[in-house]
Amino acid sequence: MKNLRRFGFLAVLMLTPMIFQHLDGVKAAAGPAPGSAPGPAQPAGSPSSALASRYRVLDPISSGNLLLFPVVRSDGKSIGDTPFITLDEGLKSGEVEVTEAGRVRGMVRPRSGVIGVPPYNDGQSLERPRPQVVEPPPDYTGGDEVNTLVLVNHSRRPLLLLAGEVVTGGKQDRIVAKDRIVPVGADPIDLSVFCIEPGRWTESSATFGASNKSSARSFMVQPNVRESAMVAKDQQQVWNSVNGDISRMEMAAAPSTGASAGGHFFPGAAGTTSYAKVMQNEAVSEKVDEAAAPVMKAREQVLAKLRDERAVGIVVAVRGEIIWADLFANTDLLSRYWTKLVRSYAAESLAEGEDHAAPSVADAQHFLDAPSSGTESSESEEGVYRYRELTGAGAETFVLESLLPGTGYDVHISKMKLIEVIHHIGKPHPVPPHPVNPYPQPYDPPVNPHPYYEPEIYR
Repeated sequence: MKNLRRFGFLAVLMLTPMIFQHLDGVKAAAGPAPGSAPGPAQPAGSPSSALASRYRVLDPISSGNLLLFPVVRSDGKSIGDTPFITLDEGLKSGEVEVTEAGRVRGMVRPRSGVIGVPPYNDGQSLERPRPQVVEPPPDYTGGDEVNTLVLVNHSRRPLLLLAGEVVTGGKQDRIVAKDRIVPVGADPIDLSVFCIEPGRWTESSATFGASNKSSARSFMVQPNVRESAMVAKDQQQVWNSVNGDISRMEMAAAPSTGASAGGHFFPGAAGTTSYAKVMQNEAVSEKVDEAAAPVMKAREQVLAKLRDERAVGIVVAVRGEIIWADLFANTDLLSRYWTKLVRSYAAESLAEGEDHAAPSVADAQHFLDAPSSGTESSESEEGVYRYRELTGAGAETFVLESLLPGTGYDVHISKMKLIEVIHHIGKPHPVPPHPVNPYPQPYDPPVNPHPYYEPEIYR
């Protein structure tokens, strides 16, 4: 009898997990129990197809030829504080250093063991860090390169980089080629860039600075150039876009009377191939500010309204045509990039073009919701970020996702309407090595029939 009881007890123990598994299956088939909290939402399909359910477009803000549609999350929520420092913030504070590739030999990093603030430290006590250890940077022997700079993040926060952000100085002004995140404590990294100043290869400064010393006049390149960098990934196409945009900005800023060559020259900008110097020119800068005046003159009020609405992005229309969308993880990141983004959109609106009927909120929503029907490619750095490109008919979407501890969300999404059909190239178009540049000094001919002198080496 004792053996029988013992056998019965063991049988119950063996059958119990099977009973619970069966009950779980019944509950799953019937759905969650009333009052239970739903599990985390899983995006359906690609990030592009998920935009429809994640974001909602609001009534636009009008500014000259610009219409800016604020975008909020459909659930009305917003991600809390993000840990990132921006490129402009890092360059101005000295916490981020950018140099030509050939200067990396002098860049060493003291390692103290404290590589960030929670959750970005390495598990050690903040009061008792490791002794400092100096580690040499990677050995770069190729010298300076057009499409590569070296960046060091000295900050105690991860660095966020957006495609189209401008760094000035070195041997040429450059733009960041693609979105990425640079973690705290990282070794000097190769930063993929494109040149936006084809007529210079002489050093103007040892390190690179932000687009403008004044935050109120900061900028990134306009959507036309961003598209060439992000989609075409081709240096020559970036130069072509830069030259065309410089010409259009000069013409827009030329005085109505007294201009020579059909209004093509004006003081301070004639003769330069630098996109940054043209944007910094007083006449052009005033024209850009004029185009964005309704938004920028009431900047604080506009940002306060965006915060109240918990806006996380904007859809952009120029002359009635929807061309671009920039979406961020939260309102704080949107507000920190607001000035340079709006001024880039305003620069795009200076170009002459065909006017279209003003798009509606439904049109802007459709632009966001339209799924990508083409291919998807991605690259990543383990534990840091994932960057995805979704190619579709007439539009492309780029998604930067943070993989850092405590994050796991999309930090920035760019969606663009393609201006023209572009052949996709996996790597930047190679350019001649600049040590053989036949013009080692800035070329300044006595009589320049065209303000954009481009040396043979760049053609």
